[in-house]
Amino acid sequence: MVAQRHGRGGAVFASMAMAGVVATAGGCSGDGGAAADDRPRLDAAAVRKVADVLLASGSSRARTSMEMAVGGTRVTIRGEGGYDFGKRMGRLRVVLPKDPSGSDEHRPITELLSPGALYMKNRGAGVPDDKWVRVDSATVDDGNLVTGGATDPLTAAELLRTATRVTFVAEQDLAGVRVWHFRGVTDIRRAATVASPYARGALTAAARGFAEDAVPFDAYLDDAGRLRKVRHRFSYVNQGHAVAVSSTTLLYAFGERVEVTLPPGGDIYDGEIKS
Repeated sequence: MVAQRHGRGGAVFASMAMAGVVATAGGCSGDGGAAADDRPRLDAAAVRKVADVLLASGSSRARTSMEMAVGGTRVTIRGEGGYDFGKRMGRLRVVLPKDPSGSDEHRPITELLSPGALYMKNRGAGVPDDKWVRVDSATVDDGNLVTGGATDPLTAAELLRTATRVTFVAEQDLAGVRVWHFRGVTDIRRAATVASPYARGALTAAARGFAEDAVPFDAYLDDAGRLRKVRHRFSYVNQGHAVAVSSTTLLYAFGERVEVTLPPGGDIYDGEIKS
């Protein structure tokens, strides 16, 4: 295998993508909804404001899934954890698929999401078990929207600030919560110019590295305008080829306390990672 520095774009994503077999991601638990008579009418403007609403909500639990086709096989990477919207930090336990033979179980990767950087533990590929790998979101080709196998929940919401062609699909039940389902398209390049400062570097990098600026999405909002679920369909360039990636984030248990502590500098691995 080729040795590669951990800061280079696509290395983490490529290793995850080539690891797998088909897996499935779960749903989320709900925390109730208002009666039908009291539900306000939500619209496209509510979709574009979901990042601000999440910031005001404090924190939540999160489940993620990322699906892609690798060598004719559909692969799913799953994650679960929590996110502190005020601090713009989260912690996920990410599970990789088995190897194609089905004989090798990968250890779950602990991921810490923070403004501008992703930290990973149990990365493997020659990284000591007690060390973390740090990835700078602004230096990877996809802005870390797909590199770690999960999209940062708040960055996923920031992408919706430039939502266009928004159509209302239906009111429906999502794990016991009444939600409003919207469908539309957003633009990564435009989102990078209007996003909150912490997300601009990552989205600017993504605008350079993705095959297309236009990103179709499905967004599910509860009666309070909080984003409960969002699915983005990215077209990512990996080794010169466009790869279709579907990234889904589910948010629930709003207000639940989330603890995220970044590792000290001495625990950051500065060696080479084999892809």
